[in-house]
Amino acid sequence: MLYRFIMQNIVPMSRNFLELRHGQHLALTPALQQSIRLLQLSTLDLEAEVATALAENPLLEQEGDALQDAGAVPQMTRSGESAAEGHQESGRDGTQDSVHEAVGSTREDEPHMDRERVEFSSESRGSRDDEYTERPESARESNLREYLLEQLGTTRLSRRDAALVELLIEELNDDGFLASSLEEIVSWMDPALDLGMEDFRTALKMLQSFDPVGVGARDLGECLDLQLQFAQAERFPELCDAPVLKIARTLCQQHLAMLATGNMTRLREALQCDAEMLRRAHALVLRLNPRPGSDWNKPAADFAVPDVIVRKSRQGWVASLNEAVVPRLRVNTMYAQALGSARSGANAAMHGQLQEARWMIRNVAQRFDTILRVSQAIVAHQQSFFNKGWEAVRPLTLKDIAAELGMHESTISRATTQKFILTPFGTLELKRFFSTGLMTEGKESTSATAVQTRIQSLIHAEDRKKPLSDSQLVSMLDRDGITIARRTVAKYRELLRIPTAPLRKSQAGEG
Repeated sequence: MLYRFIMQNIVPMSRNFLELRHGQHLALTPALQQSIRLLQLSTLDLEAEVATALAENPLLEQEGDALQDAGAVPQMTRSGESAAEGHQESGRDGTQDSVHEAVGSTREDEPHMDRERVEFSSESRGSRDDEYTERPESARESNLREYLLEQLGTTRLSRRDAALVELLIEELNDDGFLASSLEEIVSWMDPALDLGMEDFRTALKMLQSFDPVGVGARDLGECLDLQLQFAQAERFPELCDAPVLKIARTLCQQHLAMLATGNMTRLREALQCDAEMLRRAHALVLRLNPRPGSDWNKPAADFAVPDVIVRKSRQGWVASLNEAVVPRLRVNTMYAQALGSARSGANAAMHGQLQEARWMIRNVAQRFDTILRVSQAIVAHQQSFFNKGWEAVRPLTLKDIAAELGMHESTISRATTQKFILTPFGTLELKRFFSTGLMTEGKESTSATAVQTRIQSLIHAEDRKKPLSDSQLVSMLDRDGITIARRTVAKYRELLRIPTAPLRKSQAGEG
């Protein structure tokens, strides 16, 4: 009992002591952090960074107008590749906070979104289409999310209903489809908000009444059906034929998988129509847009300024920096001499700016030196590409270049992301030259990019009335010394967005 009393009532006192431990750790100094940040910036972002440093630091100055002239260099060509974006959790969380705020009051405080209002918004689509005949071009400056939020701002929804629609907008992918199911979205909500499936179904119906037509669909069939439901007769005269419209909508709602097989006989039996009616309905479906949000997710600029230029010499293809994009920075000598020695302790802030100016000059030079070294190594490995094109691309990974240059793979990744090289085949991102290897009959392996290019060229040259099946493509690649499985050919064909052989045959018959 005494022991238990002591343990329950006497609080043990903590003892403070010092301990020495030996170890190694990497400390990121401000200069090293700046060096890493500058390396991962694109040319345009670097221009903005340097402009900010010049405006804030009087001890840093620029020789000439190199950056200002970078946008008008004669080497600038149309970029061969555009960049891409994915699902962001932060957007979801931020929107849910707005839902909390909007739903904080009781439902009776504000008018609720009703089905009549939804139907009215859907029917008013025609007037908006007439107003924005040049819609993709005029909205190209903003992304799909901003374009939809602008439309949401013109509605008369309550704060609560608008918050639900905004949450669904945040869940759209680049093509305009709803990336998560309504069940998942409901499960993310705080139970205190008392939000159910019906609330989100109504919000989704409102979203699907927005432009572009088909946005907010949960699958391809719903996307195409929405376009048929709200399409304009001026653009689609077939809509005036009710039987054709009915068959086309049934095709989108129930039989897209069967259409993908290309079995038109079985499809006619399922739809209970003749061949001519199916042909007209199929032609109508082919004119619809399977990715309604793609026009709003194109990059604002169709051109890219190359960081590196490849030229042919007697020794082969060599890479050199595009001097037009390299900023020429220097320290203002007059201010530096007036400051004197830092040991005196005077003008400590100015001495700090002097050090920052030197860091900026050194790190910018190091950035371009790293990009040049990586580019030279890539060009040395891909000499055959610059002579023959994508079919001659060799297997190459970040690890290969990192081992050759004695750098980390993350450094190679930063030096090749959003960095462009001017080649005989256009301005390309450096990252495009990395590709995994596939074993062939010979000792050397070929790259996955080269195999995909070969598959694309074989399909392009095929007889449209007798398209090549995946098995036939396997045989033709095997004759070229490339031995891969049929499922690999099917995967590469899907990555290239090439339909199956039966579907290509049906499309050729429709043409």
